[in-house]
Amino acid sequence: MKSWIKLFSTRSYAEANIVKGMLEENNIHTIIFNKQDSNYLLGEIELYVSVHLKDIAIHLIDKALFN
Repeated sequence: MKSWIKLFSTRSYAEANIVKGMLEENNIHTIIFNKQDSNYLLGEIELYVSVHLKDIAIHLIDKALFN
């Protein structure tokens, strides 16, 4: 996964999907890796984007989360 970078991580699958949806509405393809243990919900859910779209994605996430 050299051309992808972890941009966001959370313990909430719903939150990860909201961020994924917002980015994909802005034509930024994302990949979600669910690293949580299915029995105990320990671990993180990570969202990855293409390296060349990283700066745009960071701007969109910052704007959405902090406004």
